[in-house]
Amino acid sequence: MIIHLKANVTEGQRKRLTRKLALLGAAIYYSPGTGDRLLAAIGEPSRMAQADPGKLPGVERVVEIATPYKLANREFRPENATLRVGPLSFGGKKIPVIAGPCSVENRTDLLALARIVRKAGATLLRGGAFKPRTSPYSFQGLGEEGLAILAEARDETGLLIVTEVMDTRDVDLVCRYADVLQVGARNIQNFNLLKEVGKAGKPVLLKRGMMTKVTEYLMSAEYILSNGNYDVILCERGIRGFDPATRNTLDLTAIPLIHHLSHLPIIADPSHGTGHWRWVSPMARAAVAAGADGLMLEVHEQPDEAFSDGDQSLLPERFRSLMKELKPIASTIGRQI
Repeated sequence: MIIHLKANVTEGQRKRLTRKLALLGAAIYYSPGTGDRLLAAIGEPSRMAQADPGKLPGVERVVEIATPYKLANREFRPENATLRVGPLSFGGKKIPVIAGPCSVENRTDLLALARIVRKAGATLLRGGAFKPRTSPYSFQGLGEEGLAILAEARDETGLLIVTEVMDTRDVDLVCRYADVLQVGARNIQNFNLLKEVGKAGKPVLLKRGMMTKVTEYLMSAEYILSNGNYDVILCERGIRGFDPATRNTLDLTAIPLIHHLSHLPIIADPSHGTGHWRWVSPMARAAVAAGADGLMLEVHEQPDEAFSDGDQSLLPERFRSLMKELKPIASTIGRQI
């Protein structure tokens, strides 16, 4: 249940309320930005009813939440969350663009590409140091060496780093290098990993799974939120369809739908969503028009020689053109690239 406290609630009344709920086995979470006037009490419904919080002093009203995701629900945080990552924010007027190669392949190429995307207007650098691959024989990433290269690129260009963590054993290691921890589509229901990144104290970019329903997606976010980390960025990266003409089907409907259901910011990844560079730019433009709070784009100087996902990577000149095309679209809806 979501409990709205009165404006004149006393500290004693708040403590008595939370103590009573806790004794009945409820977990208590305060909504950010509400001045401790809105909280979620999550527990077994029949026991929670015994507290009858709506009749307690200091309580204005109680809202029962039917959906299984309580903390990701807009009732818990009515206003849009604006998530800060260093000097940047997701969910505000400015639309951040994350760009870079699928994989960190070597130091020279990564640093060169970081300079290119920075100059074109990107504000975060993506690159996989640990790579989940369908085949065990495909390139799996450089590991800590790749993380160190990403950190060097940040030091040189000022671009913040988004990179994937795949294993609970690697969370501390990736945290030492990354500004944002990415949980990929294949780990969307790796609940132990979600719990660990929830405790890590770093913003998390959570990608939608290939066959994940919106409710399941928000429940995965709930694992992170319920472990104390409210800094979650959702990412629509396409769901698996029946037509092999594109790698996935980029579900643009999910952007306004999640904005309706949740306070969490959501970005779009049209690179994975389409699987081919030719369709990345039009779907990026469409995602901005649909209200995406950011974009994640794969860029490579020599896509034909990329260690992974070359087909969906934009050449630098195409990335530069796209960044220019996005500006008037963002301006039309009152935002900025």
